[in-house]
Amino acid sequence: MSESVSPTVEFISVAKEFRHEYVVEKSRFITTVYPCKTEEEAQTFISRINKEFWDARHNCTAYALGPQQEQQRSSDNGEPSGTAGKPMLEVLKKTGITNVAVVV
Repeated sequence: MSESVSPTVEFISVAKEFRHEYVVEKSRFITTVYPCKTEEEAQTFISRINKEFWDARHNCTAYALGPQQEQQRSSDNGEPSGTAGKPMLEVLKKTGITNVAVVV
């Protein structure tokens, strides 16, 4: 009798939380990237960063979850529509990185 073996699904993700900061014309951008597998984990991470940076003008977000990035969401958080969260999500989509949430 043979066993059925499920195919291995390969995808690109991040191993651990990472933060990077840069300044452009007196505006401070702090990017935090976090590995997560569920929408609940992504939302918990986003809430944590929102609390940490409660005084930020905007905390824009994007996440992609699942081997084929089946779950995707982004938020401009008060920036003009489509100018922050959507471009962040497009970077995740184009690079193929998944199971990750990002807050800038």
